[in-house]
Amino acid sequence: MMTLVLNRLIISIPVLFGVLLLGFGLLILVPGDPAIVMAGPMATPEVVAAIRTEMGLDEPVMTQFFRYLGRMAEGDLGRSLISNKTVISELGAAIGPTTELMVACLIWSIPLGIALGTLAAVWRGSITDRAIMAFSVAGVSLPIFFICLMLIHFVGVQWRLLPFIGRGGPLWTIEGLRHIALPALSLGLIFIGPVARMTRSSVLEVLRLDHVRTARAKGLSETRVILRHGLRNALIPVVTLVGLQAGYLLGGAVVTESIFSYPGIGRLAVGAILSSDFPLAQGAILILALAFILINLIVDVLYALLDPRVQTS
Repeated sequence: MMTLVLNRLIISIPVLFGVLLLGFGLLILVPGDPAIVMAGPMATPEVVAAIRTEMGLDEPVMTQFFRYLGRMAEGDLGRSLISNKTVISELGAAIGPTTELMVACLIWSIPLGIALGTLAAVWRGSITDRAIMAFSVAGVSLPIFFICLMLIHFVGVQWRLLPFIGRGGPLWTIEGLRHIALPALSLGLIFIGPVARMTRSSVLEVLRLDHVRTARAKGLSETRVILRHGLRNALIPVVTLVGLQAGYLLGGAVVTESIFSYPGIGRLAVGAILSSDFPLAQGAILILALAFILINLIVDVLYALLDPRVQTS
């Protein structure tokens, strides 16, 4: 298992380098001058030129790039051009709420998606199967912003059941749970559909295998056959799908946090890009990429635990 983790970490190094290159390219390619943003609209050309020299923006691009890599290696992400706080402190304040949102989303959507997919497979062709598949297609088809706006309109405004702006506190408090309910519900609804559809297909395929027929011939109950001999093998492609969908989930978190004014990494990244706060945008992109790499590493480990053949290969 340790060899598998080390191999995945080594493979992640080129990916991380590509992300750093993309983050640096953001500074070069996107319109806008960081020196003007830092100096302010009323600054004189002399002041802007002095700031450009101080930031090293008048040096060749390759020199800037290697200096940028050196700062990243030292853990120096720079300072926000808007708030003048360190990027690490800004990201540190936002990473907790985003982590809470991811946990609150996944903790209910994955089990529910697997359960719905299993029920649809067991009762294949029934009204339950058709209803679950229709719900899954709707979840896949509807854009995340539409789901967010519908929940805000009905649950937040008309019925006044839950708040829909900001963060009420940590996840383990009552107000924290009330404020995170709608963002987590919106984000999870787009996640259930793919998980349910993949679980249904995988369970149907596994239930036709010989070892499942043998388990039935031994007289085991249908529930035990499905849960013990069918669902475990069927979960392998589902775990892979969860890892692939995690990237889309992070993208959905950017939209969700912006709509609900939730103070996470996604909302921070959108604000940084709109205000041309390049160091903060670079840091946010780097954190999102690291999160994606970490999630895929966890998926690979789970994949190996479910299928020991992966460890030997």
